[in-house]
Amino acid sequence: MSAHADLPTFGLDIRPLAGRIGGEVRGLRLSDELTDEVFGRVRQALLHYKVLFFRGQSHLDDAAHQRVGDRFGRTVAHPTVPAPAGTRIFELDASRGGGRADSWHTDVTFAEAFPKYGILRAVTVPAYGGDTIWANTAAAYAHLPESLQRLADGLWAVHSNDYDYGASRTGISDVRLKHHNEVFKATVYETEHPLVHVHPESGERALLLGHFVRRIVGLPTTESSRLFEIFQQRVIRPENTVRWSWQKDDVAIWDNRATQHFAINDYGDQPRLVRRVTVEGEPAVGIDGRRSVARRGPGVDAPSQAPAAVPVAA
Repeated sequence: MSAHADLPTFGLDIRPLAGRIGGEVRGLRLSDELTDEVFGRVRQALLHYKVLFFRGQSHLDDAAHQRVGDRFGRTVAHPTVPAPAGTRIFELDASRGGGRADSWHTDVTFAEAFPKYGILRAVTVPAYGGDTIWANTAAAYAHLPESLQRLADGLWAVHSNDYDYGASRTGISDVRLKHHNEVFKATVYETEHPLVHVHPESGERALLLGHFVRRIVGLPTTESSRLFEIFQQRVIRPENTVRWSWQKDDVAIWDNRATQHFAINDYGDQPRLVRRVTVEGEPAVGIDGRRSVARRGPGVDAPSQAPAAVPVAA
């Protein structure tokens, strides 16, 4: 049992890592053969801590990694980036164009049914640098002043994978830009999500933002950008975050419906390879019960005209 008697452990050995998010689960070997009881405890802990970390999972290969994901739900490949042959894995290899997710985001919110969980495994880590930070978007909403909560409750935003990739980055390479333009946004998606959605399991309200937001519905560019920044900056305040320093064979599992994350690009040309298994999610539901709406992408019968790109990424 954890020595932190004032915090829930759900029958696991959990070391809390920060005040509002993050816990390290010790002494647990991740496997699809976990008993239903133990797996249920992990699910409960994940709802509470938002992101869980597991050291020393060297027994996991790609196939076993995917089987762990299957215990959480239906695992899916990335909608635009091809998976390694024979897998549904999303690979981030820093030696290639698409391997540095160095901007705050919730995964794949440009899709109507964005993922519920991400399960990330460290295959190769740099000697220094390359940490990842997660932020608790439910805590961010809960700690907004009531006036800002009321404002956010009624707002909707357009999310898309067609955005200015270099807007918030300095020194971005031609290789990374080419990968983004030719692979990541090979098929353009646009979805309208509520700015505040209700978590389908916990019932918490959480802010749904990140770098895929193009504009806030119904507002001109200037006001849209300013409001985005107000709420996004609340999400990433230090007290809402936890930072993880990777070791080889670490695994992180996060609730994508209640978090954003940022991979710190501070390791130069050192190799860094991580692989993610993604669990299929569902459309967001606003506090008024309205669900996310796809406006552009595969299967959309009458796509709306794409809104002008607005450089609002954090």
